[in-house]
Amino acid sequence: MEGDSVTLHTFHDERMDNDRIQWWFENKNTLIAEMNVTASSVTVNDNYDRRFRRRLKVDLQTGCLTITNIRTEHAGLYGVQSNRMRKNIIVNVSARLPIPVISRNSSQCSSSSSSSSSSSNCSLVCSVVNVSHVTLSWYKRNSLLSSISVSDLSISLSLPLEVEYQEKNSYSCVINNPICKQTQHLDISKLCQPCSDSEHCCGSTEAVIRLVLSALVGVATVIFLVYDIRSRRAEQDHACIPASQT
Repeated sequence: MEGDSVTLHTFHDERMDNDRIQWWFENKNTLIAEMNVTASSVTVNDNYDRRFRRRLKVDLQTGCLTITNIRTEHAGLYGVQSNRMRKNIIVNVSARLPIPVISRNSSQCSSSSSSSSSSSNCSLVCSVVNVSHVTLSWYKRNSLLSSISVSDLSISLSLPLEVEYQEKNSYSCVINNPICKQTQHLDISKLCQPCSDSEHCCGSTEAVIRLVLSALVGVATVIFLVYDIRSRRAEQDHACIPASQT
C-alpha cells in the first residue's frame, strides 16, 4: 500500500562471499544502490531518479533494500545482482482506498411527490471518487448483489441499490483491490424514511415554499385592491361637493 515501507530481500537474506551487491530498477536502467561487502559501505544513487530521493536504505548485514513511504510511481521491476547470481523482483503498489459513501437518490422525493402513490422502495447509491483498479460492490448480508470494476486511473464510481422502507436486512457497500478493502454499512432507518413522514423530505419542503409564496402574492393583491377602492371613493366624494361650498 502507498505509504508503507517495503523491504526487498537479497539471496536468502544473508551476505555472501561477494565483493559487492547492486540494486537496479527497471531492468538495469537505473543503479539505485550499491553495497561494498568487503568495506561494509553503501552508496545510494537516489539522485539519478528523484522518485527515490531520501527513500532508500540498505542493510549492511544482509544487503536488503528498503523503500520507505512507497508510492505507485515506485512500482515496477527491481533487480539485485552479486558476483555469482542475479534475481528480479516485481513490486506492485496500490493506492489507499477511500471509504464508500452511501446516500439517498436525490430525485426520488420529487418523482414520488408528483405521483398519486409513493413508491414502496428506497433508492440509494454508493459512490467513491478518484479510484483506480478497484471493484465496488453491494452485499446483502454475505451475499453479493451487484458490482462494478474499473481499471482506469482516477475516476469516480457509483452503484445504485433499491431496498424496502424499514427493511430489517443488513446491507453493506464494499470497495476492494487485490491488497485491501473498505466497507460502509447501510443504516436503513436513517436514510430510508418515506417522503410523507420526513420533515426534511424534498417534496414537503417544496410544497411549503409554494404555499408561502402563494400566500404572499394573495396578501399583496388584497392590499392593492383595498388601496384602489379607497382612491376611487375619495375621487367620487370630491367630485360631488357643490361649487358654492368650495
